[in-house]
Amino acid sequence: MAMTKIGKFTLHNGGGFVARGEVAYLDDNGEKHLSGNAGDILLGQTKDVDPGKLGVPDGTIISLYVFVVWGTDNEARQSFIYQSGSPVTANYTITGTTLSNTLGLISVE
Repeated sequence: MAMTKIGKFTLHNGGGFVARGEVAYLDDNGEKHLSGNAGDILLGQTKDVDPGKLGVPDGTIISLYVFVVWGTDNEARQSFIYQSGSPVTANYTITGTTLSNTLGLISVE
C-alpha cells in the first residue's frame, strides 16, 4: 500500500503546556532529522506545521514531532510523504500534561 502524500500538518494543543510543531524526516541515507519549529502553540490554539517552510525537502518521508516545553516530547506513529503544494493535510491534537501527553491523528483530508 502506498504512503499518503500530504502538504502539511495541523496541530491543536488541548494540553496544559506550550507545544511547538516540528517535522521528523528521513534523508536520502535513511537518517532521521528534525526541522525547525512552527512557533509556540498555546492551550486551545491550532497551528499549521508546513514542512516546506521548515526546510524539509520535497518527496521525503515525514512524521509530526511535537516539542513540549519543559516536558516530554511526542512523535506521531504515522508517516507520510511530503508533497509540496498538496492540499492534503494531516490533522493532529495533543492533550495531557507536560510529562504525560498523548498525540493523536484526527483526520487526513
